[in-house]
Amino acid sequence: MDLLNTLVDKGLRRESPTREEALAVLATSDDDLLDVVAAAGKVRRHWFGRRVKLNYLVNLKSGLCPEDCSYCSQRLGSRAEILKYTWLKPDQAAAAAAAGVSGGAKRVCLVASGRGPTDRDVDRVSDTIRAIKEQNESVEVCACLGLLSDGQAERLREAGADAYNHNLNTSESTYGDITTTHTYADRVDTVNKAHAAGLSACSGLIAGMGESDEDLVDVVFSLRELDPDSVPVNFLIPMEGTPLADEWHLTPQRCLRILAMTRFVCPDVEVRIAGGREVHLRTMQPLALHLANSVFLGDYLTSEGQAGHADLEMIADAGFEVEGAGEVTLPEHRTSVRGGGCGSHAGADGAAGGTGGCGSHAGGGVCAPAPASAPVRTAEEPRTDLVAVRRRGAGTDLAPNA
Repeated sequence: MDLLNTLVDKGLRRESPTREEALAVLATSDDDLLDVVAAAGKVRRHWFGRRVKLNYLVNLKSGLCPEDCSYCSQRLGSRAEILKYTWLKPDQAAAAAAAGVSGGAKRVCLVASGRGPTDRDVDRVSDTIRAIKEQNESVEVCACLGLLSDGQAERLREAGADAYNHNLNTSESTYGDITTTHTYADRVDTVNKAHAAGLSACSGLIAGMGESDEDLVDVVFSLRELDPDSVPVNFLIPMEGTPLADEWHLTPQRCLRILAMTRFVCPDVEVRIAGGREVHLRTMQPLALHLANSVFLGDYLTSEGQAGHADLEMIADAGFEVEGAGEVTLPEHRTSVRGGGCGSHAGADGAAGGTGGCGSHAGGGVCAPAPASAPVRTAEEPRTDLVAVRRRGAGTDLAPNA
């Protein structure tokens, strides 16, 4: 396809595709899907080789958020039966982080629900960052705390934070349909504050909220303009008890096209498969590694991911390798300005709403094979059976999944 050859050439030159070209990627047929993956894979390998960066989430404070983000299980008025707890102590958070690092993660993402941190909250998180760095000086730490006030990004940087995450989530024109308690401009302002403080900025999107192709292209082009080091791509998990509980529209093929479009628009940026990969990509997850160079290991904020060892086996079986602690994630032309990539806040959990392990397991983890008598599913059927609320790790007495 002439389109794909053009997009590969542009990606190798770090040149932006046109909006029409990006829309054309989303409009390709299933018959052309492998060609799309192969083309975007050339761009991914040019800038990142076959390395896959592992990131690990620690939910510092869960639930009871005053914001009304429709996708989020921690939102104001949520009836989702998630874990709810107040701030973890620094030693508790450091212990949770150590589990992820021992599993191969080189970045720990510290997340807390809420509109944004108070100055006291920044002090708490700063103590946690220092505790983590004392255990492992080389681990990268990303803070994901909501909207930042003046001076807070600088304080986190001084405490040892490497990055800050705040997702745009959707296009500016439709943002008000998803959230009313803050604005799209508020989110842009926080990403700019992270940049200005010298933190590696991370900002991404959520697909599957009923948006159009034009909305997806709009938000990815807006992200390119903001120039974050990391772009997490989340696939909404419609959690029971949230306003978007019935939004089951994604297919594995659709998810792969969205990842490919993101790679073409942001060729030299860390693209992360974030929330929702187990539920929406399912057995197609290995193909997504040809598009994205980063994933989360184990569980998410309020839901369970597949077993950590299964993530590692998938990466190895697909012919990729886990990025080492001593390796630099980004290409040299980006690290000469700033380094890193970042974990996802709202987006790290299927938009903080939840990302699945297997619903048939009390502990989540790898899905068991279906019994011989199980009914055959169609591609359009919602996979609510793949969504499991997190009941282990941070905020519980059970061991984390890493």
